[in-house]
Amino acid sequence: MADELAEVERRADLDLLTYVGLVAPALNELVIDRLAERGFEGVKTSHGYVVQQLLHGEPTIGALATALGITQQGASKQVLDLERLGYAERVSVVGDQRQKAVRLTARGRELVEVTRALRRDLERRVVRRASRERVDHAKDVMAVLFDVLDLWGPVGQHAVPPPRD
Repeated sequence: MADELAEVERRADLDLLTYVGLVAPALNELVIDRLAERGFEGVKTSHGYVVQQLLHGEPTIGALATALGITQQGASKQVLDLERLGYAERVSVVGDQRQKAVRLTARGRELVEVTRALRRDLERRVVRRASRERVDHAKDVMAVLFDVLDLWGPVGQHAVPPPRD
């Protein structure tokens, strides 16, 4: 009972935006650390935005930059990072040998699957501690934030822009 009371008192000191602002980067960092432990070194949070674009297509650097709302130079840098790590590769565009498209390599697809498994495992751990009902309620609250911030369109299109520095 005393532990539950202390937990409620801790919650009372933080507003929702503080929780979201602190939890999201911490979760990303945890996943990145776990990926490194599994042999996927060098992955950065910013790479995830690029990988999301590569899940359902092979965009050119220009299309990637547009989708992410960044410069072509910024997109090229991200792709170069992913290429050096072995997660992406550039390939010729059919019908225009001058243009290059970007796609995930087999190692990149493996990165996606391992990341998804890590995220599912983390959610299972939270459910064990909090209950499925409470986790589902938290998701409902986050869905309301998606509505307030008009994020459903970009999320559905895998086009959530990376954070501005």
